[in-house]
Amino acid sequence: MKKTFISILVIISACVYSQVAIGKSSVTNSSVSLEFASTESRGLLLPWVTSAAAVTGAVDGTMIYDTTDKKIKYRKNGSWFDLSVDTTGVVNTTLQDPLSEQAAAKTAIGVNANTNVTPGILVLTDTNKAMILPKTDSPHLNIINPAAGMIVYDNVKHQLAVFNGTVWSFWKP
Repeated sequence: MKKTFISILVIISACVYSQVAIGKSSVTNSSVSLEFASTESRGLLLPWVTSAAAVTGAVDGTMIYDTTDKKIKYRKNGSWFDLSVDTTGVVNTTLQDPLSEQAAAKTAIGVNANTNVTPGILVLTDTNKAMILPKTDSPHLNIINPAAGMIVYDNVKHQLAVFNGTVWSFWKP
């Protein structure tokens, strides 16, 4: 009985794909590693760092909220690119200031998640899947109390929206 159970478990494990849905029962298609439910009042909060320069080992595609500059940034071609544009960001770090970073904290999603060495808090390891951000209609109107470092997809304008603690910035390809 025990051998049969283990055999069945191994077969099921081999058929499982590394896909995660948050706030919903499943992802929309096989090209998605991580997908958030559409909501009118929530977004994804990026990790807060004291400065982009303090982030060691960052790879292209890394996204952060820089509490010194009060800007959302992402790593592109080995350099940090500003997504906030506006320089009037505000952030209250009093809750996190006394805490120490857990350098080993990491969640990886994907086919090689157990062996992946890419630094980061949340690492999507698949090379053929994407993340779908939380989707919100007009986040500047519908997210009542956004946190600094929030990122969402605006369903109305069909663009990326980021909040620096004071204002929303919008990006459209």
